[in-house]
Amino acid sequence: MKYILIILMAFSLSCKAQKKTLEPKLENIKWIAGTWHGEAFGGITEEIWSEPSSGSMMATFKLINEGKVTFYEIEVIRELENTLILQLKHFGPDLKGWETKDETVDFPLKEITQTKVVFEGMTFEKISDNEMNVYLDIKNDDGEVETVKFNYKK
Repeated sequence: MKYILIILMAFSLSCKAQKKTLEPKLENIKWIAGTWHGEAFGGITEEIWSEPSSGSMMATFKLINEGKVTFYEIEVIRELENTLILQLKHFGPDLKGWETKDETVDFPLKEITQTKVVFEGMTFEKISDNEMNVYLDIKNDDGEVETVKFNYKK
């Protein structure tokens, strides 16, 4: 019985350590950096994140359906006023922007743990050094929110 109690206490401490909220610093999310491949929206996805530098991380994304690019994104995560913000812009296959010139799609930070970065509407989850999931909330035409999961591997 004593050993079971010790094991339960160790497990509880381990769970608390993973739930510990980290400071909103790029250094705490640098595990996102790398070249990631996966599938979503019926096609092949590629997302390439830079290492943190000069207060930001930058990414490119593309979706390929039936051998043709469907759209691109440019994404940044910036340190801004003691928090992080993820911002992005979409582009068609001809590089014509979806958003207006000065408009961005913004995802304010909610929290960071050892294995998750949670923004309003988008979450990055570290599975291992070579695998992560990204969960994106998308509002459909009826106003309902659907969460799309991207499973990425390096």
